[in-house]
Amino acid sequence: MTDKQWATLLNVINGTVGKTLPVGFIIDSPWLPGWAGMSVMDYFTGEQMWLEANLKAIRTFPQAIFLPGFWSEFGMCTEPSAFGSKCSWQTNDLPFASPIITSFEQVDSISRPDPSKDGLLPFALNRLKLTQKQIEREGHAIKFAVSRGPLNIASFLAGTTEFLMGVRANPDEVSRLLDMITDFIVDWICLQIETFPTIEGIFVLDDIVGFLGEQDFVKFAKPRLQKIFTCRDVKVRFFHNDAPGLVCAPHLAEIGINLFNFSSDHGLVQMKKLAGDKVALLGNIPPRDVLAAGTSAEVAQAVETMLAGLEDRSRIIASCGGGMPPEVSTDNINAFIAAVEKYR
Repeated sequence: MTDKQWATLLNVINGTVGKTLPVGFIIDSPWLPGWAGMSVMDYFTGEQMWLEANLKAIRTFPQAIFLPGFWSEFGMCTEPSAFGSKCSWQTNDLPFASPIITSFEQVDSISRPDPSKDGLLPFALNRLKLTQKQIEREGHAIKFAVSRGPLNIASFLAGTTEFLMGVRANPDEVSRLLDMITDFIVDWICLQIETFPTIEGIFVLDDIVGFLGEQDFVKFAKPRLQKIFTCRDVKVRFFHNDAPGLVCAPHLAEIGINLFNFSSDHGLVQMKKLAGDKVALLGNIPPRDVLAAGTSAEVAQAVETMLAGLEDRSRIIASCGGGMPPEVSTDNINAFIAAVEKYR
C-alpha cells in the first residue's frame, strides 16, 4: 500500500468525504494466481511468482486500494498448519487443512503454537522479508498484520459442523479451545508487527461468526475478537465476515473494529445503520454472481444499485461483498472502477 492509499484509508475511517468514493478489494490466492496466469502451486511456492502476481495487480489497477496488500498466505492452511493440521495441496486448486480434533475431550491436549517456528507461519513471514525491498521500491509498504479469526481456525481444527454443534453441546471445551487460539492469534499478530515496523493495521477474517445467534456471538466471539483487535494500538482495525453479518454489526465499534467487509446479502444503507458512525464499510456488490460471472454492463449496474439511496457517503469504500473471487476479469474490475468514478 502506498502512502497516498494509506492516507485515503485513514481519511475514510475518520469520516472525511472526498470528491469520489475510493475503491478497494481484498485480494489473495483465490483470485491472484489465475488472473496473473500462473498455477496456484507456483503462486504458493515461488516467492518471486507471488510477488509478480501482486505487482501486476497494483500496476494494472493503480486506482484501487488492495487489502491487506501483498498478503503472504497459504490459503486456509496458514494458521491451522501451526496446530498440526494435515495440509493437502493441488496444482490448480486451493489447499485444505484437515481437522485434528475428533472429540472435544482432546482440547486440553492441544498446545499453543509458536508462530515464529510452527507450521507455515515462518514461511509466510520469510516470504515478506525476502521481498520487502522490492515491495518498497514499488512505492508500497507492508501495513497490515493478518490472521484468520479464532472461530474460523477452530472450525478447521474440529470441522465446521462439529465446531458449531460443540458451541451448544460442549461450551466449556469450546471456550478453552477459543481462548488458546485467541492467545495464539495475538502472538502471531504481535510477531508480524515486531518484524515489520511499517505495520499500522490489523486485519482479521472470520466468517464463522455469521453462523452464530446473538447470545452465542456475545459469549464466544465478541470477547475474543476484542482481545485480538486491542492487542496493539494500531490505526486500522479491519474485520472481514462475508457470512451473514447482522449479528455482529451492532458490536463492531465496541470490539474496536473501525473497518468492516461484509456479505452482499446486506446493503450499505442497512449496514451503515446497524454498524453506526464509528465503523467504515468496505462493500459490497455480489462477488461471484456479478463481479466474476457478470458482464461489464452488469457490474456497472450493480455499482449503481449498491450506491442508490446512500445519502451519507462518509466511511464508505466501494468493493464487493467479500474477497475477490476466482475468475474476475480485468474488464470487470475496470468497469467497477469507472462506475464508482461516475458517482458524485
